[in-house]
Order: sequence, then C-alpha cells, then structure tokens
Amino acid sequence: MLVAAAVCPCPPLLVPEVAAGAAPELDAARTACADAVGVLAAARPDLLVVIGPADEDGRGPHPAGAAGSFRGFGVPVDVRLGTSENQEAGPAAERPLPSSLAVAAWLLDRAQWAGPLEGLGVGEPLAPERCLTVGRELGARARRVALLVMGDGSACRTLKAPGYLDERAAGFDAMAARALGDADVDALKAMDESLAYELKAAGRAPWQVLAGAAEGAGLDGRLLYEDAPYGVGYFVAAWS
Repeated sequence: MLVAAAVCPCPPLLVPEVAAGAAPELDAARTACADAVGVLAAARPDLLVVIGPADEDGRGPHPAGAAGSFRGFGVPVDVRLGTSENQEAGPAAERPLPSSLAVAAWLLDRAQWAGPLEGLGVGEPLAPERCLTVGRELGARARRVALLVMGDGSACRTLKAPGYLDERAAGFDAMAARALGDADVDALKAMDESLAYELKAAGRAPWQVLAGAAEGAGLDGRLLYEDAPYGVGYFVAAWS
C-alpha cells in the first residue's frame, strides 16, 4: 500500500552545476524537494519507486544502481540511483537513466537514501487508464510503498517558455497545483491528456500513475512549492 509520496519537478537546472550562475533562482525549489524527500524517509517504506517522464530509450524499469549523467548539459556530474548499499550489477543497471530519473537520483543522493528502491521511466503518450493500472500495480508491490514522482507542469507560461505562451497554461497549472497539494486523486485522474500534451506538461503521466497508486490510501497532501521561473510550471508536494 502507498504510505507516502513526494512530487518534484525534474529540470536538470535543479542540479546547481548545470544551472551555474542561475543556480540561486531554484534554491527554494531545491529546499522544498529536500523536505518532500524527507517525508518519504519518515514513512520508512519497504520499497521506494522513483517515477519520471522518459523518451522511448528511457522507458520501463531502472534498477537500483542504474547510472545517469549530466555531461550532456556540459558538466561532469554523474549519478546513480541509490547508494552503494542498494546498487545492483548487471546489464539492466547499465542502461542510462532518463534525465528525470537522473535528477531524482541527485535528490536522493543529497538525502543519503539507503533503502530499497527502483526506477520507472514513463512515456508521455501513456494513456490515463494505463497510468492508473501501473500505479495500482506499484501500490501492491510491498506492504509499505513510497513514490518519488518527477514531472513538470505546462511549458507555455511565458513568451520565452519552451512551448511559447499559451493562455490555457496558467489555468492548467493552477488545477495541477491544487490536485497535487490536496492529494486529490480524482482530480489527477480527470486531467486532460490532450491538453497536457498541447501544453507540453511532462508530469501528466507520472501524476496519473501516482493517482492509481494512491487509490484508497487516504493520504493527505501539502503543496510545498509552486512557481514557473522559466515559463514552466514547477510543483513540489508531499503526501503522507
């Protein structure tokens, strides 16, 4: 059963070395992410599953020990999903982490996470009902399951945003922030797949996986951070 969840944004800019001179702009987001991960640790789960958006190469399971890198962003920063105590060897661990899970690995390393964990890359086209089914399956994986859910809101909040300005983006992000902050499973289930796609909201599928896992769990939510510093909606929430 799901006992806790943390929702965090997944821009590589969360890693200070990637952000370079702009790093202070996301200090509040980093602090909120650390607080949300702390809620996961306090829940003492038997299993932590890290979920994040991924392209075709990064979709599917990623075991503890899987490696990721931010070298593609011009900095020599490498990460692994988990600490030395829970890393696995073998071909599965050699498949590179998608960017979202690499950011999660960086967050968990900062928190010195040492418990059992695994990763799951979720494709943006995954249909809502399939997302819910995946979430239900994850929630049944162990007696006490926690989720670290990576994903961004719309990318259309300003003229300089990656998706340019779309007047629908602010309303979409406000709805997402309310649902995540209130742990509103029904609102997340009802999220419009087509609109999310048009607004380039990479968090839609991971959030709906969370909704499936949280069915019947009765968790309360807190919104710890909400902003759109680069025209992209970033949210941090903790469920427990």
